[in-house]
Amino acid sequence: MLFINRFLYTLILFTTYIASVFAQEKRSFKVFQFPSDLIPTIDGRMDDWAIVPEDYCVGMNQLFDDRIDSNRHLAADPKNLDVKVKVGWVKGMNRLYFLYQANDDYWDFSLPDLHNDIFEVVVDGDQSGGPFISPFHPNKDLDPMEAFLSFQGVHAQNYHIFTPPEGKEWAYVWGNQQWIKKLPYANAAYNYNFNPGESGVLTLEFWITAFDYAGAEGSSKAVESKFFENKFIGLSWAILDYDDVDAQKYNGFWNLSKERTMYGNASYLLPFRLMPLESRFINSIEAKWTFEIADANRRMVCFVDKSNGVISSWKWDFGDGQFSTQQHPVHFYENSGLYSVVLWIEGPSGISRMAKVWEVVVK
Repeated sequence: MLFINRFLYTLILFTTYIASVFAQEKRSFKVFQFPSDLIPTIDGRMDDWAIVPEDYCVGMNQLFDDRIDSNRHLAADPKNLDVKVKVGWVKGMNRLYFLYQANDDYWDFSLPDLHNDIFEVVVDGDQSGGPFISPFHPNKDLDPMEAFLSFQGVHAQNYHIFTPPEGKEWAYVWGNQQWIKKLPYANAAYNYNFNPGESGVLTLEFWITAFDYAGAEGSSKAVESKFFENKFIGLSWAILDYDDVDAQKYNGFWNLSKERTMYGNASYLLPFRLMPLESRFINSIEAKWTFEIADANRRMVCFVDKSNGVISSWKWDFGDGQFSTQQHPVHFYENSGLYSVVLWIEGPSGISRMAKVWEVVVK
C-alpha cells in the first residue's frame, strides 16, 4: 500500500510538471505599437511608456529560476529582485523598444568582465529557430573560430546587457557582429542612483534592430527582419542576478523561456505578436492611399485607398484634370510628368483629405 501511495504521489507530481511545461509552451506575449508621433525617446525615463497598458508588462511571476542546481519552479522573491519589462514597436521600423525596470537588493557591476547583473535578450525576427551560437553548431568537426565567425548570432541575436554598465559598453553581443549594438542599429540609456553593492531601482530604456542575417563581415550584407502588424517574432530574456562580488557564478538565473538553452537555440524562444495600433490612437476618419505604376509604357497607375473609418464617398483628383469617385481607381495619364494627386473621403465622422505632391511620376 505504501508503495502504491508513493507511486501515485510521484505520478501526480510528474503529471503536474508536464501540465506546467505544456501550459508554458502555449504562452504568447504582445508587443505594443507606438503611434508614429509618440515614439519613445531613449533617455532612461518612463514617461513615454505611460500609454502602454499593464497587460503588456511581463513581470517576475512569468519567469523561472533556471539555475541548473535550483528548483526551477522556485517563486521569485520581490524583496531580492523585482523586474518588469515592456516591449514596443513602431510600424514602418524594424526595431524593438524595451523598458526594463528592476528593483534589486544588491547591484553587482564593479568588475570589467561578464561578472555583472545582466539582462540577456534573445530575438529571432523571422522565427527561423535553431541553434545560433558556435557551441551548438550542428557540425561538431568545424573549427571553433570558423563557427564563431560564420554562425554565431547570424540568424538570431543574443544581447548581454549590463545593468548598469560601469566603464564598459552597454552590451555584449554573442558573436563577432558588435556593430549591431551601436547606432544606427541600437541605442540605450539608463537611470539609477546607487553604487555597486547597494540596493535601488534601475530603469533601462533601449531599442535594437532584429536581423534575419547579421554576419561578421559587417552591415553591408545584413538583412533586417521585416516588421508588420500581427507578425509573430521569437523573443525571450533572462536575468542574471549576482549578489556577491566575490561569487564565481550568478546567484539567480531567471528565464522567460522554459528552456535555459534559449540563449543559444532560437527554437526555445517564445512568440511575441506585433500588435496593431490601438483604436484610441486612430482617427475616426483619415484619408490614406498608395499607388503603383502598373504599366510604365501605357502610363497606367493603380491607386489604392487605405483610409481609416466609415467612408461613404471617395473623390480622386489625378492632377491632370481628370477625376474619379471609385474607391480604388486605375488611371491612364496621357502625358509624362510629375503629378500631385489628391483623395477626399467623406463619412459620418466628417471629411478628410490626403494630397501627395509630385509623388506620382510617369515617363
